Amino acid sequence: MKYFKTPLLGVLLLVTVACATDYTLQFYEATVTATFSTATRELTVQRNGVTVQRIVMGRDLGTTLVQKEIADGFRLTNIDGEEIEFTRTVDSQTLSLFTVARKVRSRSKVVVDCVRIAGSNWYGGPQQKYQYWPIQKLRLSQYSFLTKEADNCAVADRYWLNSLGSFIYVDHETPLFIDQNYGQPGYMCLEAKKSLPYDTYDDTYSFIYQVGVASDAKVAHMGAVNRILGKPTGHPAEEMVKYPIWSTWARYKRDIDQTVVLQYADEISKNGWQNGQYELDDDWEKCYGALEFNTTKFPNIRQTVEAIRAKGFPRVTLWIHPFINKVCEPWYSQAKRNGYLVTNHSGSTDTEWWNSGKGQAAYVDFSKPEVAEWFTQRLQAILDESGIDSFKFDAGETSWTPPDPVLNGPRSQHPNIIVDSYVRTVAQFGDLVEVRSAQRTQDAPIFVRMIDKDSEWYWNNGLPTLVTTLLQMNMAGYPLVLPDMVGGNGYNDHPPNKEMFIRWLQANVFMPSIQFSYVPWDYDTETIQISKQMTDLHERYTTQIMERFKLAVSDGYPVNPPLWWVSPSDTVAQKIYDQFLLGDDIIAAPVLQQNKRSRDIYLPEGMWEDGNNGTVYTGPRWIRNYGVPLSVLPYFVRKTT
Repeated sequence: MKYFKTPLLGVLLLVTVACATDYTLQFYEATVTATFSTATRELTVQRNGVTVQRIVMGRDLGTTLVQKEIADGFRLTNIDGEEIEFTRTVDSQTLSLFTVARKVRSRSKVVVDCVRIAGSNWYGGPQQKYQYWPIQKLRLSQYSFLTKEADNCAVADRYWLNSLGSFIYVDHETPLFIDQNYGQPGYMCLEAKKSLPYDTYDDTYSFIYQVGVASDAKVAHMGAVNRILGKPTGHPAEEMVKYPIWSTWARYKRDIDQTVVLQYADEISKNGWQNGQYELDDDWEKCYGALEFNTTKFPNIRQTVEAIRAKGFPRVTLWIHPFINKVCEPWYSQAKRNGYLVTNHSGSTDTEWWNSGKGQAAYVDFSKPEVAEWFTQRLQAILDESGIDSFKFDAGETSWTPPDPVLNGPRSQHPNIIVDSYVRTVAQFGDLVEVRSAQRTQDAPIFVRMIDKDSEWYWNNGLPTLVTTLLQMNMAGYPLVLPDMVGGNGYNDHPPNKEMFIRWLQANVFMPSIQFSYVPWDYDTETIQISKQMTDLHERYTTQIMERFKLAVSDGYPVNPPLWWVSPSDTVAQKIYDQFLLGDDIIAAPVLQQNKRSRDIYLPEGMWEDGNNGTVYTGPRWIRNYGVPLSVLPYFVRKTT
């Protein structure tokens, strides 16, 4: 085999001549290499001789390839004229990053590259009902990678990080489907094709992804944050962190009116909680999409808000959705006539959501700037009329649009562009805002709420997924996470029992904020006492939470990273799914299983002081059978001396 060398930015790029079958990019004094073999169609990425990524490239390449040197890389062309480029994007001492790019000439063509996920632990990926951690055992088949109602996939960023210190990020314009552990166990196949729910009308499309390599997973993730994902430009208000949020939703669902909401405020105040945020949830409008108060339920909303404040709630927020139901007149007809609603390619606005029948609603088209401004003005009118402070924004996922939607902006970004447009429209309403859908909006200075959790002990969207979803969101680049309501949402007439309520609250203590809807006094005096202890504990650690918020803004650090964050090479910590960190110095180990009065706790490297009894442990080590009566939340604080 014959080689020649070309100097690029002071570092050598090695490429082979036509007789060779291996093509190699070298990074930073050859500590990182990315080698593509035409014989096996395998891309092997190594750091110091250790393989950190293996990707089997699609059959579209074949084995007969012509190589051409290009700036910062090389281009391979197959016998059909299809091209793939490997280009170096970042070459530094801390991060090696390269791009693999195809321009697919036929919209009927399907391209599949398969990433080997066996042999290491993986993080990131989509939010799911079964939110495993690590994520390599997740099974997906022909999974369209965009936000959707199905599977609770409200956060869907195309970013995966492995424990070996390497990540993959797929470009947002790639029409991406995922097969994970399906057909090829141990692989995550990235499939690009022009198929619904993506736009299907352009003749060509791009399949582009980036591969990053660093010394360990923590350094790699920070490289991804700073080079690709982005970081928040601000953070939620400290008051939203320090004191609980009290929502009408889970306890009352849609059965609210002035009497109910004032009675609820009275109960909260009389039981000893003050200064919280009161959230008025579903069914306050004249009809869904009117954005005007139902005066039968709320005859004078300003007086109602003032009365809520007088009961000890200085902040009041209101639930908002992006839909207009067909029966909501004249608002629906006016919006349709003005072109303010998302249509499909046949001109129909028909869609549905949980508060409409099939085909009986429409989604406001935030991708049009004039529509976003119209919606913003309507929301401002609510604030002016009511004295309410800000909003909770629900829904927003792409699946709520009509199938095959027509949106403003490049077709290669359809339908994902609706999420970005919605979130950016509503994020302007201050530091009390929360949303639940997100894709490529890591820079938004607002809370991203976990999608509704079920009042269950099981992995199907139950209590264990409260922690794993927190980790998934942080490692997808969203550090400002708002946990769902304590105890879950009580769907199917199945509210949380006392034990679930207490364990759920304990799991929230070292997360950024606590939301109640079900209340401690629905149970007994012991529940009230434990709940007050837990909210007081959360309040005491507000300073640490806010410090981490500031680091998220300045440097992009996660607020609640996984346990391995403080010791990235610790293979035990890499697999821990029922503990998490607040910053770098606090370990939370909540109880997530029913009827458990002891649990095992893992402490990574360092000295850790038990927050309950002051005992100091030196990690790495297990604490076996740690006693956890119902009143106890295990947590540990790093001891520096």
